[in-house]
Amino acid sequence: MAPLVTSLGWKLIFGLVTGFIFGFLLQKGQAVKYERIVGALRLQDFTIIKFMLSAILVGMVGIYAMKDLGFIELEIKSAALGANIIGGLIFGVGFGLLGYCPGTALGAIGEGRVDAFWGGILGMLAGAGIYAETYTLIKGNLLTWGSLGKITLSSLLGMNHWIIISILWILLVPLMRWFEKIGR
Repeated sequence: MAPLVTSLGWKLIFGLVTGFIFGFLLQKGQAVKYERIVGALRLQDFTIIKFMLSAILVGMVGIYAMKDLGFIELEIKSAALGANIIGGLIFGVGFGLLGYCPGTALGAIGEGRVDAFWGGILGMLAGAGIYAETYTLIKGNLLTWGSLGKITLSSLLGMNHWIIISILWILLVPLMRWFEKIGR
């Protein structure tokens, strides 16, 4: 089946509309509030964690439903433990210091928070520039350390993706309810 959006103009419009929807949902879910983010990092406020888990659960169903119906084709990227661990550490340090991830930093800027611009956006641009400048040095070694190939959880376990999704729903929905209960 052909992609739903094919021309460049429609892709840009689709990206803009989905970006506004994403930002709106981040703001309504209070995911752009510094206090909520720090509360989640300190395991004192579970609003952000519940928001993320619900997005993951709904996203899994949506993506695999579109894949199975032939609307999209998944391009699985090779997993490389070295790159993921180092990237996660860099992301985690920035997230812990600033209190925003890339999406929430943009949402916070939309709410007028200047700290998200100076620390978040400029930090992301600096990080992207450093990565671009060092890419030729790290592409053959650091980015391939611990390469596992193109794997998914369902291929690793040898199970249908809908079984994995069902198990995750069975495990994560009660966890979110528990977070709701202890958060009161």
